[in-house]
Amino acid sequence: MNLRLIYLHGFASGPGSKKARMFAGWFKEKGVELSVPALDGGDFRNLTLTGQLEVIEREAQGQPCALIGSSLGGYLAALYAARREEVQRLVLLAPAFGFARRWAASLGAEALEEWQRTGVRRVPHYGLGGEAELGWRLMEDAALYEEEPEAGQPTLIFHGVHDAVVPVEASLRYAARRPHVMVREMESDHELLDVAEQIFAETARFLQLN
Repeated sequence: MNLRLIYLHGFASGPGSKKARMFAGWFKEKGVELSVPALDGGDFRNLTLTGQLEVIEREAQGQPCALIGSSLGGYLAALYAARREEVQRLVLLAPAFGFARRWAASLGAEALEEWQRTGVRRVPHYGLGGEAELGWRLMEDAALYEEEPEAGQPTLIFHGVHDAVVPVEASLRYAARRPHVMVREMESDHELLDVAEQIFAETARFLQLN
């Protein structure tokens, strides 16, 4: 299958994430280029879902493509695919369906109110190896999007049964009402690093690269 392949990293991560580098290396061994854009566009403080979707649009260039998304990147992949016909297939790694609601619940009402009042919150940024400021606009913008995008493309989801960030039940529920979606439950956690090589092998078959 001759498709442009794009990897979408998770929240507060970047093109240098361990999974992104692993996947890029494995795809290169097969003679396939994997594009890994920085979804924050160089401006993490003003991060929004809308802005990240625009980054994906620029990267895809309207060409037939397959999206591989991790966590928030998985949710973004589904959101984009639900809106764009050039996406042919989706591979989602522990997709963060219901992103805004889940994060709000994890923060609690007091922290959420403080963030809204001040307009900014410091959060761990794994790509930078420290903390970074994040604007409240992310939550306002995220509220505009559906929790479970209706992407009709063939979709393969990998989700760890020990995921403490986004429970595997979220992916199972998503797939239960969509016959074009398959879920592979993995003996792993949210990061899926210890099963990444197995995930890549199944992804390559799903994308018909073998």
